[in-house]
This record gives sequence, C-alpha cells and structure tokens, in this order.
Amino acid sequence: MNGYCWPRAGAGWGTKFIDPAGRSTLNTVALVKSANIVVVALVISSCAGAGNIVTAPGVSLSDVQVTELDFDNQTFLLGFDVTNPNAFPLPVTSVSYGVELDGQRFATGKTQGSFIVPANGDGDFAISVQLDLLKSSPRLLYTVRDAARGDVPYALKGSFAVGIPAAKPLHFESSGRIRVRARDR
Repeated sequence: MNGYCWPRAGAGWGTKFIDPAGRSTLNTVALVKSANIVVVALVISSCAGAGNIVTAPGVSLSDVQVTELDFDNQTFLLGFDVTNPNAFPLPVTSVSYGVELDGQRFATGKTQGSFIVPANGDGDFAISVQLDLLKSSPRLLYTVRDAARGDVPYALKGSFAVGIPAAKPLHFESSGRIRVRARDR
C-alpha cells in the first residue's frame, strides 16, 4: 500500500492524513482544492479587467453615398473600414457613432446588429441614415453639395460594444477627407 494516504475520520480542509505507516502527512486533496481556488480567483480578477486587454480597433469613414434624394428626405449610406489589432476576432454587437462633415454635425446614432472583425485583420460595415437637410441645417446642405464636388474634412467618433464578457466599450476616433458621391447604379 505504498504511496496511498488514508484520511482520519472527520478529516477536512487543512487536516492531516495518516499514511499506512502511521506517519502524519499534509492533506494533498485540500492543497489541490486551495490551488484551484487561487487559479479561479486569478481568472476572475483578470476578467474584471478584460476591457483593458482588448485594444480598440482603428475605424475610418471610407464612403458617403447619396442613396435617395427627395425634397424633404435624403438617405445616405455611410461606409466604414475597421482594422482589428487584436490576436482574436472582435464580435461587434452595436455601434455608436457621430460624423461631422466640414465641422458640421452630419449624422449621429446607435445601431444594433452584429458583425465580426477578424483577428489581426480588416473588415467593413455600412450604416444607412435618413436626414432632412433643409430642416436640420441649411449650411449642412451646402456642405454636402460642396462634398459632392470635392473632398471635405470629416471627423468620426464612436464606440463598439463587443460580445466579450466584461469588456468595456471600445472607443474610436478618426479624421480625414471624404467626398459624397451618388449611389452606384
């Protein structure tokens, strides 16, 4: 019966076992359970900071298309490029965004919907927005007209909610120049 330890009656956490030779030994089962608890505690504490281990993606406005143009309603399709610097895919569950064209608020909102940006890879997504440029801002109407003739500056701010437990929203911000174009037919 070498190598086996037998518990005394009523043995529990932190008790000693008596081996067949009658020697007292430390409760190895209790040590293993204690080690498992420490590991679980470390995993839980690291999950609490999961928002810190996920690097925010790079997001840029890649396209602004006029898809519908009426007197009191204009529909635009905003295209975005995403670069994921993480070694794991990003399961995006919603997007909050704000877009300015030439210093004018153009579109803001939050969309539900999911897509996955591949690990260390690129992806894209599009959002359709409806505006009434005559009611909202006549100056913005001229900005959109100018943007159809040439590039205008844009500013983008927003965040992604991701389907990673305990991860905080991933904020992004970019700026550049963009041209508003008519829908490809």
